[in-house]
Amino acid sequence: MRTVTDARAGPAGEARGMDTAATDRTVPASARPWLSQRWRKAALVLHILGAGTWIGIDVLVAVLVLVGWFSPDAQLAGLAYRALGTFVVAPMLAAALVTLGTGLLLGLGTRWGLVRHWWVLVKLVLNVVLAVLIVVALQPGMEAVVAHGEALAGGAAPSGDVRTLFFPPAVSLAALSLATALAVVKPWGRVRPAAALRRRSR
Repeated sequence: MRTVTDARAGPAGEARGMDTAATDRTVPASARPWLSQRWRKAALVLHILGAGTWIGIDVLVAVLVLVGWFSPDAQLAGLAYRALGTFVVAPMLAAALVTLGTGLLLGLGTRWGLVRHWWVLVKLVLNVVLAVLIVVALQPGMEAVVAHGEALAGGAAPSGDVRTLFFPPAVSLAALSLATALAVVKPWGRVRPAAALRRRSR
């Protein structure tokens, strides 16, 4: 039975084996994927869910800001600002960290790498920058947003300037849309040409 199988494989099977061996020799050990198919799929599902949740939260933030701006009902506008200042930052940061963590896992554990392809590197930079902005730019101003909402709901003159609140969701949605497009299109090729990688592996 083994003889029949080997004969059936023939020169094509030998050629495939030689190609695989040559590929293994030219690809550095650090560049070979170690994440199993099952774990890769699980990480990819979590990555997509995290990014989708993040986008959904950004849309919600934009809606709350628009309600606060344009609602003729001061109570409703105040409620929108209080909800924005109280409930948005924590789930947004959690979604950002899930997206970042699973993205790191997929990059390190698959053939794409973290800094091997331009589209992966740009996605990583976007994710890190947006996550940092949540902590250093968005979160510190949330107490003022809550105070603004309470002042509106109480009929007092609102304090603070909330005209810039629309920029965070607008910037975040634009960056996440770009990251999604990069994940689908995968443009720009390798950061380092394949020839350089082969020379490095020798």
